[in-house]
Amino acid sequence: MTEAKYNIMRKILKSILFSFIWIAGFCQNSDTLPLNEQKARTAPGWITSGIIYQIQPRAFTVEGTLKAATDRLKKIAELGATIVYLCPVFVADDDLDEVFWSPRQKASGMNNPKNPYRMKDFYHVDPEYGTDEDLKEFITESHRLRLKVMLDMVYLHCGPTAVFLKEHPDFIKRNKDGKAINASWSFPALNFENAELREYLWKNMEYWVKEFDADGFRCDVADGVPLDFWKAARERLEVIKPDIGMLAEGERKEDQIMAFDLNYGFTWFNTLKAVYDGKKTVLDLRKTWNEMVKARPYGVRFIRFIDTHDIANDGWHNRIEKVWGFAGVNAALLMNFTLDGVPFLYNGQEIADTARHSIFGRAPINWVNAETFEGQSRFVFCQKLCKLRIAEKAFSSGKLKWLDNDQPQSILSYMRSLNDEHVLIIINLSNHPQHVRVLGLDGLKHKFVKVLMAEGVRKGNMESGFEFKEYGFWVGKIEIKE
Repeated sequence: MTEAKYNIMRKILKSILFSFIWIAGFCQNSDTLPLNEQKARTAPGWITSGIIYQIQPRAFTVEGTLKAATDRLKKIAELGATIVYLCPVFVADDDLDEVFWSPRQKASGMNNPKNPYRMKDFYHVDPEYGTDEDLKEFITESHRLRLKVMLDMVYLHCGPTAVFLKEHPDFIKRNKDGKAINASWSFPALNFENAELREYLWKNMEYWVKEFDADGFRCDVADGVPLDFWKAARERLEVIKPDIGMLAEGERKEDQIMAFDLNYGFTWFNTLKAVYDGKKTVLDLRKTWNEMVKARPYGVRFIRFIDTHDIANDGWHNRIEKVWGFAGVNAALLMNFTLDGVPFLYNGQEIADTARHSIFGRAPINWVNAETFEGQSRFVFCQKLCKLRIAEKAFSSGKLKWLDNDQPQSILSYMRSLNDEHVLIIINLSNHPQHVRVLGLDGLKHKFVKVLMAEGVRKGNMESGFEFKEYGFWVGKIEIKE
């Protein structure tokens, strides 16, 4: 071996050795560092700066089809949302044996075997919603309107007559007698110990990206599926589309190290609901936020919602819109759009819809409400929230700092800051008038710059305090000098 070849070989071996050392060190740090000292993965910009709008097809239009939904996409773009999350439109199992129906499915009264979260065929669109080509056109039109599309993948379980079970009976968990083992909701549990099943599902996700140009996935009951499956899925999907987005329906603390960009915030929503129900106070909200953040990697992100297909389904005729009232919902939406995380709108929320929705059968939004005073007012309000979220980068990229006030049981006050930009948010989360002074700015040299949004504020300023009506709020820019 010549000296030149020897030097080249030595450099190569040295480089390989360094790589092994770096990887080993990274893995060791990942294993030994407390989770809250690790950093959440960097998410695509369209996720971090996005505004999610959920479409539940059986509710979204009177027709309940993808073609009808495609025709309404322009209204979503007009609203100002940037991401469409589409509930499952794949072939649902039509097995009539109620042993394999979920309790909610039975209780719905719809008498419909086709639960969209109980899959029969992961690779095709259910004829109820249209054709595979209709889904392609839905995504194409979304992209024309500059909307990203996230499809809903249901991989914890399948239907009892899933198309792959004839050739692959071992794709589901079975007991020693060969009988199917059910996961939650009485559906056969997929067997993630089976390497072929994993490959089948990875290729399924790749298929919707390659052939339909999907931008990402909302992963149903993600906590129930092994995390290493989702990590591998992301690695494979990023080869096809580097800025793929992934939302986990769950709150597993390790999700955002490698696999996911976003998680649901069930714990946050449940605390907020308890505040509106009078069972907890705003102090509990701050405590919940702190506990959720401290238990997870730095920079963790949650979707911020007050309604989803599940909440609407379980609310029957007693929807959040009715229980919290128009002003109460506005206050909560304002909070979701100005907090950290990604704001989330459920279809019909933008027109203050109160109709019963069901994922188990046809129960559409009452779009007539869009022509009422409340419906028009809510749409304009949501438009303003979307514009504000996009215009003020502090909301999507800035830090959040809680500010104390003299009405801590009822008033939420915080600041969002990015570089020299500071936005102060004060929200009355009670159904009683409140006078409040923000104390967290005491000792700082600050001055008022301009109001960005305000409702239900009788009078007030930074010095003497604010007088709010029930569910009133104030959002304004301030200047802080060191």
